[in-house]
Amino acid sequence: MIALVDCNSFYCSCERVFNPRLNNKPVIVLSNNDGCAVARTKEAKALGIKMGAPYFKIRDICKRHDVKVFSSNYALYGDMSHRVMRLLSEFSPEMEVYSVDEAFLSLSGFNNLYEYGLEIRKKVFKNIGLPVSVGVAPTKVLAKIANHIAKKHESTKGSFVLYPNNDKVLQQFDVENIWGIGRKSALKLKSSGIYNAYQLKNSNEKYIQKKFTIVGLRILKELNGEPCIDLEAEAKNKKSILASKTFGKPVFKRQEIKEAVATHISTAAEKLRKQNSLARYILVFIHTNPHKNIPQYSKSGHAKLLVGTSATNKLIKYGFEILDKIFLPQYEYKKCGIMLGDFVPKHLSQLDLFGHHDELKDEALMTALDRVNSFHGKHSLKFAACGVYQDWKMISKMRSQCYTTRWSEILSVKS
Repeated sequence: MIALVDCNSFYCSCERVFNPRLNNKPVIVLSNNDGCAVARTKEAKALGIKMGAPYFKIRDICKRHDVKVFSSNYALYGDMSHRVMRLLSEFSPEMEVYSVDEAFLSLSGFNNLYEYGLEIRKKVFKNIGLPVSVGVAPTKVLAKIANHIAKKHESTKGSFVLYPNNDKVLQQFDVENIWGIGRKSALKLKSSGIYNAYQLKNSNEKYIQKKFTIVGLRILKELNGEPCIDLEAEAKNKKSILASKTFGKPVFKRQEIKEAVATHISTAAEKLRKQNSLARYILVFIHTNPHKNIPQYSKSGHAKLLVGTSATNKLIKYGFEILDKIFLPQYEYKKCGIMLGDFVPKHLSQLDLFGHHDELKDEALMTALDRVNSFHGKHSLKFAACGVYQDWKMISKMRSQCYTTRWSEILSVKS
């Protein structure tokens, strides 16, 4: 048996933990640059606020109904996610962290699964303050459906156990909501007369495999209780790392874009070091705003490194060389980003016979950098190339405090 534990309205719930006055009130969290609604409480959903709705279109609704609006606070959400996952690991010997707010737990051999789900909910809420829903089933796909039922129906009290022979539930579950089936696949299934999970479960296997490849066949078998998607208890190393963000204002100067590129490289290089890998490929891209009636320009460049590295200073140097080749001064830029790739394990690195070997010095420098930032907070120590004021940074005028990651923003209670 597998349990899927999913935090309810995760971003909004994180905001409520440190501001109880938000309880039972409509709350939304916006995407980068305060663009679109990416998280909504049930009270906000009841007002008709759709996922992905641009903020400028729902601003009047928010004012009229006193909806509390927040900019994304990824430092807070990331730390709260880490706390949840650490607690969930106590409930099972095997766990797969699926996303920032979801985790699969192996419950094979456990008894009283419904009550165990309630216990998980109770402990997470008591220790961390976040509401979660628990769906338990023999396969991942069924566990996803069970979690959906647990979240939507109050009678379940947030915990639901689903078996393949529960035809009533599967008949009421729309095929487009099944995990792993996209919008186009759902339209193809409906055109074939398959509208719900029950009908897909009882479809011809050869037909489904022919129309929807092996992925569709696995989903069909999982609906029948046959596990085809394994629990990945160990996180796999990334094969590439992308870092990019939209600017908070139009950017024209090369220097501002250099600061952004250096900042993105610093973030990606830190992730690279955490998985003990070295990058042998770097890509930099810049582009203007395609939704604005202005001269358009989009360009990318890349470099293949003879020797892999995870040293931020070296990667910044390569990134600047690429940017100098692709930057044109007469345009209004909206976004830039970088990607690191062609990874090799650190212990398998091949040195350049004729190069200047300063790997030990780089490693000592990066170790010191990571230790300082781990203790004092992200970007406490950074390269000067990242800039000081960073006027290009994304807009987050309504961001809450980083209550758990910055001493200067720790929650204070007045008597």
